[in-house]
Amino acid sequence: MISKNLKSLKPKIRLKIAKGYRYTNDIVQRNNLHTVCEEARCPNIYECWDRGIGTIMILGDICTRACGFCAVKTGKPVWNDPLEPFRTAMAVKKMGLKHVVITSVDRDDIKHDYGATIWAETINQIHLNVPGCNVEVLTPDFKGNKFALSKVLNAQPEIFSHNVECIERISKKVRTQANWSTSIDVLKYSVDSGLKTKTGIMVGLGETFVEVVETMKQIVDTGVSIFTIGQYLQPTKNHLPVDRYVEKSEFEDYKKIGLEMGFDFVKSGSLVRSSYQADEMV
Repeated sequence: MISKNLKSLKPKIRLKIAKGYRYTNDIVQRNNLHTVCEEARCPNIYECWDRGIGTIMILGDICTRACGFCAVKTGKPVWNDPLEPFRTAMAVKKMGLKHVVITSVDRDDIKHDYGATIWAETINQIHLNVPGCNVEVLTPDFKGNKFALSKVLNAQPEIFSHNVECIERISKKVRTQANWSTSIDVLKYSVDSGLKTKTGIMVGLGETFVEVVETMKQIVDTGVSIFTIGQYLQPTKNHLPVDRYVEKSEFEDYKKIGLEMGFDFVKSGSLVRSSYQADEMV
């Protein structure tokens, strides 16, 4: 049980349905797009969509994995839409975006490249049809497959992002079908390919302050330049419970320590998510 005092630290989400939100929502619906903002129940959806910023989710809305923290649907995917990259680019163009974040569900069922071909084509279509728009990708691990990963990296997104999600000790509990070392290897591969690379974690899952700092040190040593830290919020009662709500001062400490370690940019706060205000991190 979470104590009353602990509950008082739970971040407050401001709901504001403004003109910008309605416009972004209209484009998303008209172009039959999925967004992680909706599927993962992101607390920042009203703010981001009002600013004309969204994280578009490709390759369908059904994930082949069932991570303990994630609200995205899991099961057997039925997605089959080869025109999705073009439709995504057209939506980005209509929104007039200068920075877009593309993510996807895990597609472990696509054995030859885990969906990397669609990833690469989406990046290419946005670069072709929306020149001047930065493309940030937030990818799965592609099971560590370098052939698949290279397809995405060779499309030259302006930022490559892959989240480790949490500290290593609790990783298997949080991401039952993922591997911490594989995620670190994916990040290293991106750095070695010359791309600006980003990752992030959630806190409030049972980690300690020292473990977070140790994780940050391990990641900065890979060459990753952008790091995000946010509060884990339980999406439903069937997901992992919140161990603690982290105070503002602790988030501020993480930011200070991370910058001193050598990260170029650290975004740290209770409602921070990997794509939150992503345009500021370029």
